[in-house]
Amino acid sequence: MDRIAETSNAVRRGRPARASTTRPAGKKDRQPTLIASVQRALRLLEAVGGFLQGATAKQLARAAGLPLGTTYHLLRTLTHEGYLRRADGKFFYGQSVEDIGRADGRQTGRTELRTRMERLRDELGAAVYLAVYEEGEVQVVDVASGPNQPAVEVWADLRATAHAHAIGQCLLGQLPEEARRDHLARHPPVGLTPSTPARESAVLRVLDAITPTVPVTERQQYALGTVCAAVPITVGSLVATMALSLPLEQAGRLAAAAEQLRVKVGAMSPSFVL
Repeated sequence: MDRIAETSNAVRRGRPARASTTRPAGKKDRQPTLIASVQRALRLLEAVGGFLQGATAKQLARAAGLPLGTTYHLLRTLTHEGYLRRADGKFFYGQSVEDIGRADGRQTGRTELRTRMERLRDELGAAVYLAVYEEGEVQVVDVASGPNQPAVEVWADLRATAHAHAIGQCLLGQLPEEARRDHLARHPPVGLTPSTPARESAVLRVLDAITPTVPVTERQQYALGTVCAAVPITVGSLVATMALSLPLEQAGRLAAAAEQLRVKVGAMSPSFVL
């Protein structure tokens, strides 16, 4: 019952607000253009949520206040598009409505994750990053920075320079050797700064030395004037990392901040982080 109510609420949030019947004196009536057929379809979807055991077309027509003929046309369309399904002459929510509910949950989770990242930024006094390795590439999901915690200036493609920054090294370090070599074959190492490991053999040695319990750190390998650290996050088959960066003048804080990040990330639920 709760699930049906939640799904109905998720659908309702997509319903256009009805225009106010009150307008300020002296203002022309500029009501928005509304699509009546869409409004009727949304009313039908809301009506389905009121029947735990499904509902017939006649029941839904009465509940939504719609003519039966119009209801049949809309039900056929909504069923064809996957928003409803029909079984034993009754209509129930379909896969598309369930997908809307999951998307709503993902948006809520992303907002909560952003709040946690901002809290980490403030606690660590450093810019905080979340990244994943997906479809053979480094993908930065989000960055929490501020006036006193500036993010690293991205001057070289982070996907092609994974060998040179803590985020990329941490992600590649979680991959099997074959996948590491495949990535480096597609993105050959290059020297970005005097500290960058610019040969494949050197990069592989760096990756081999990474352990899951120790943060990955790098100093001015990607950008001069910046030091970084990253900790691994593994959620099922997904490879991810949370990282931080500091200006070079705060390099003395890197080890302590990296350890604090490791502890904080370890205390988070992996399913919540992603």
